[in-house]
Amino acid sequence: MGTAQDKLVDGLYGLGWAGVKKLPEPAAVALGRKIADVAWKRRGKSVLRLESNLARVVPEATPERLRELSHAGMRSYMRYWMESFRLPAMDPKRFAQDVRLEDDHILIDAIASGRGVVAALPHLANWDLAGAWVTGGLGVPFTTVAERLKPESLYDRFVAYRESLGMEVLPHNGGASFGTLARRLRSGGLICLVADRDLSASGVEVDFFGSAARMPAGPALLAQQTGAILLPVTLYYGDSPKMYGRVHPEVPVPEDGTRTEKTAAMTQAVADAFAWGIREHPEDWHMLQRLWLDDLEERP
Repeated sequence: MGTAQDKLVDGLYGLGWAGVKKLPEPAAVALGRKIADVAWKRRGKSVLRLESNLARVVPEATPERLRELSHAGMRSYMRYWMESFRLPAMDPKRFAQDVRLEDDHILIDAIASGRGVVAALPHLANWDLAGAWVTGGLGVPFTTVAERLKPESLYDRFVAYRESLGMEVLPHNGGASFGTLARRLRSGGLICLVADRDLSASGVEVDFFGSAARMPAGPALLAQQTGAILLPVTLYYGDSPKMYGRVHPEVPVPEDGTRTEKTAAMTQAVADAFAWGIREHPEDWHMLQRLWLDDLEERP
């Protein structure tokens, strides 16, 4: 039995998927902005954490500029939710029009190579919309991993939502999905992983905007073990098309070094690509949690 709070959270998300997708797009946009503005004005923990994270990304920003960025960031974050609630009801033909990625030929050629592809993304703009572009626009199915959420019914909603967009969704449960991901890659498949925040506490330490953070080792390890092509992808919002981004060049497996050293070098290269995209569009980075190691150490 879930707690009353669990049931409330699940009910609110259920209302979002059931109700927002029925709204005209302008109404959904306006609703998202209104919710974002109210949340930003309240200056809760999430907003303050977002501002703290943005201060590392834009160290030269004045307090006024940081507040502007966090305000834009909350609007971007709620835009993600409004779009995500509406995605299952959208015509898949729109996805090819709504997303434009610079150097998308790198991804398309990598998929066609048959080697398997690991696409690694940060929490920038709408990674679900990017996934819908892949399945609906390119017609390519892929596999991803979803964080276990509480209550379980909420996790089930997210799985059903992403599966409705053509994704195969595996649970993030301590590495048990690694073997399945490796099999998909060896058969020439595509996997997409959001990889700027380590959920295992055993990730790879990287330099990220001048301070130490941990990021998942999975993308680098999968590329090493299977011979798949590792591609960082960064995104940002626009108006028409709705979202832009860049497919970064392949992160190669180093020729020399131990497995640990190779994994560290590859993960750092992924982090550098993420930093480039986040620095270009900090307002679209939806990192409302602690990320850097010294912030994690301060946790009571």
